[in-house]
Amino acid sequence: MASKGKVISCRAAVAYGPGQPLVVEQVQVDPPQKMEVRIKILFTSICHTDLSAWKGESEAQRAYPRILGHEASGVVESVGEGVIDMKEGDQVVAIFNGECGERIYCKSSKKTNLCGKFRVNPFKSVMESDGKCRFRNKDGIPIYHFLNTSTFTEYTVVDSACLVKIDSHASLDKMTLLSCGVSTGLGAAWNTADVQTGETVAVFGLGAVGLAVVEGARTRGASKIIGVDINPEKRIKGEAIGITDFINPKEIDVPVHEKIREMSEGGVDYSFECAGNMQVLREGWGMAIVLGIHPTPKLLSLHPMELFDGRRIVASVFGDFKGKSQLPFLAEQCMAGVVKLDEFITHRLPFEKINEAFQLLLDGKSLRCLLHLS
Repeated sequence: MASKGKVISCRAAVAYGPGQPLVVEQVQVDPPQKMEVRIKILFTSICHTDLSAWKGESEAQRAYPRILGHEASGVVESVGEGVIDMKEGDQVVAIFNGECGERIYCKSSKKTNLCGKFRVNPFKSVMESDGKCRFRNKDGIPIYHFLNTSTFTEYTVVDSACLVKIDSHASLDKMTLLSCGVSTGLGAAWNTADVQTGETVAVFGLGAVGLAVVEGARTRGASKIIGVDINPEKRIKGEAIGITDFINPKEIDVPVHEKIREMSEGGVDYSFECAGNMQVLREGWGMAIVLGIHPTPKLLSLHPMELFDGRRIVASVFGDFKGKSQLPFLAEQCMAGVVKLDEFITHRLPFEKINEAFQLLLDGKSLRCLLHLS
């Protein structure tokens, strides 16, 4: 490819401050260095994590100017020295929780999916190899990276540990969802909870991650899937994907956990917290899986004796999937129709309308708005 080894000029949506509209402008993207890959992004989408970072909700994580975004699919433009598992033209999906495959955490088959070197790190804003940025604006000012990926751009440079090669016949638009939301929710049901046929589930927050939990529980044969959300419009989408019951906390006269006990003959086997509501973690019995983002400085006030009531609390990052080694199988399951991805894509817009896409998510009108860059 003619651009190999050269700086590329392309469009990117740059964040210059908390809550400010993203600026779609020309940026310079450097060639990949050792064990890095430069990719041409064809599709990207917006997650609530992007929304939180854009708002600057965590002051300690702020870094500007910055290219946000961490859900994307595309093709390899060029590879740096030492990259042997992918080549120019390969279809790939970016992952924020990388897998180097070499250190002790990655070699632990079941204990963790958090790579010691490339695990998700919201404080990280530069490349691992040299601590520098691969982006610059027209004035030559470095532009910071985000969550190992930075996908709101036509071209990006990522560590090879944060890219997954997928089947060349896969539909890249749908595969974009495997970068974060769907993998996180689906994996929480499949891997973290390991839901079995006939078990019962409650899902708090029916955004993309929560509905992916619903999809995971449905494919596992859960007998009851209770969706909980204060947005009544989420009921229709939830039922289309697989909830059996719906609770709007604003429309009942008893605490939610009491209603769930009533509906499930004592309580559910698993409850998934996907909305950043800490009170959920104190309700009922069974296993509670934490998926929602909880802003600092909020803490969970929990007496240890409450755990003796049969309560277990765990967190799940990226659905406990090991990205590079396990995501290709998930992609195959999606291609075979085992997992339905179409229901999650509610809007499609051209890349230059990215601020409209953010507003759709802010207004609770979209699950995933897919932005196309080609």
